[in-house]
Amino acid sequence: MALRCSSTARQGGEGNRRLRRLIRVSCVSAACAVAFAATDAQAADTVRISALSDVSFGTIANFSTDYLRSQSICVHSKTPPGNYYRVTAVGSGAGGAFLLNYGSSTLPYEVQWSAAPSQSVGTQLVANQPLTGQQTTSGSGDADDCSRGPATTASLIVVVRSASVAAATSGTYSGTLSLVIGPE
Repeated sequence: MALRCSSTARQGGEGNRRLRRLIRVSCVSAACAVAFAATDAQAADTVRISALSDVSFGTIANFSTDYLRSQSICVHSKTPPGNYYRVTAVGSGAGGAFLLNYGSSTLPYEVQWSAAPSQSVGTQLVANQPLTGQQTTSGSGDADDCSRGPATTASLIVVVRSASVAAATSGTYSGTLSLVIGPE
């Protein structure tokens, strides 16, 4: 499933270019996939991800602050004995790098993951490298998603650092972040 960002207008101003330059990060589109390593036909029902949405930073005008967006999502893993999973993040930059684009200009961002909902700090993810040993509280019972609780089980955290923003060209940046969830 791929989610798309809507276009937003570029903003700018006259006067002191450094202070008036605005960067609009329209969003990091989120896509998800589920990886299956098992040969069993039922493997498709062992892991799922839901409640994932686009990440929007809006207009950034303060270049001395890091910008962070966190969202609580549901990762369901029915992989006995402990409902463990792995998560791999892949950006839209070369080699899967976490980069937003505006024409030929790029803006790097960081991706963090927490196996608990409502977090603003997590484990730093490296593009194309799985973070293993994650455990979800969703997986027991008959439901194959988070419909029988808890509603969310993990946090996706996206950070744009102030140093990157300060060095960026004014414009509307966007990119795609894909998450691959696999059973363990």
